Amino acid sequence: MESEKDDVAPKEKSEQEGLSKFEKFLPLWIAICIAAGVIISITIPGISIIIDSLQIRWSPTSGISIPIAICLFIMMYPAMLNIQISELKKLGKNPLPIILTLVSNWLVAPFIGAALAAIFLPGLPELKVAVILLASSPCTAMVLVWGYLAEGNQEQNVITTSVNTITIIIGYVPLVAFLTGIQSIPVDRVSLLISLIIFIGCPLVLGITSKKILIKKKGEEWFNDVYRPAVGKIAIAALLMTLVVLFSMNGTTLIFNPDKLILVSIPLLVGFAMVVGYNLIVTKLVRLKYREAVITVIIGSSSHFEIAIATAISIYGLGSLAALGTTMGLFWEVPIMLSLVYLGKFLRRKRFWLPNENNGEKSIEQT
Repeated sequence: MESEKDDVAPKEKSEQEGLSKFEKFLPLWIAICIAAGVIISITIPGISIIIDSLQIRWSPTSGISIPIAICLFIMMYPAMLNIQISELKKLGKNPLPIILTLVSNWLVAPFIGAALAAIFLPGLPELKVAVILLASSPCTAMVLVWGYLAEGNQEQNVITTSVNTITIIIGYVPLVAFLTGIQSIPVDRVSLLISLIIFIGCPLVLGITSKKILIKKKGEEWFNDVYRPAVGKIAIAALLMTLVVLFSMNGTTLIFNPDKLILVSIPLLVGFAMVVGYNLIVTKLVRLKYREAVITVIIGSSSHFEIAIATAISIYGLGSLAALGTTMGLFWEVPIMLSLVYLGKFLRRKRFWLPNENNGEKSIEQT
């Protein structure tokens, strides 16, 4: 019988071992930063006014906080360095796992999220929009970490996140506009588009340009071994700082609206369960092997919380229920995705999916 250990490619073992202890305890640091933000909001009540004043407005009701914009931009930039245009040529070799992920990301998860928001959040349009924003934004960054931890096919992971980045640019604004429109929720579509340009378009252009320049000047080895790990650490720091700022702004909203937090958590958690269940069943039915199946499940079930948070803030403001709702999506997603990693490994031991052969070294081209 093929052992669990043998199901992992040697290259990916070394990549996993390269994950720092700090990154492995990310859920703990997130919880600490959330608590710190709430404490700051209580002990320094005027902090929210100061932060809220530092923003660029393009309408009386819409704008973006400069500190949040900087943090979110830094969070997004490393994800754009993972885009491998050359890898997209491999899509035709074995497209099934990637097609399944795209179906989940763009057809299953968004409509489940919108339906659950309508059922569980009547009369709360901002929280409905928060759920829709999260459900309509497939992840392109943190899934690379979850993929490493789950010992999945990292080639497929990179290809799929590259495809997702491209599809977000094309599909995110129309999909959110459609799902909010059918529920008669007024949403500033200009703010949607501006958020997309700032937090996806600009980091994408910078990522592709800087990658090309740095590889030409310093070489691919330096880029992969030195530069990318460095900016990755900065991105995590930006994520944690964003959480402190968000909860320092939303701390009083959180404290005085615990019922709203519970309400928005219901569709988020039920949605996670439904989408994960769908992906588990589909990957089993089409007989994917473990390393391809677990990546399909992880990416197909995750959300791009950075763009969701940024969009909610730009439309409704830092201290809004929409901003708090999208932040709660991040709060739940981290432990859920970590649990999904362990669930995948448990299902591998139980032979839920077909095992990979040749010590797991088959690429997406060979499966």
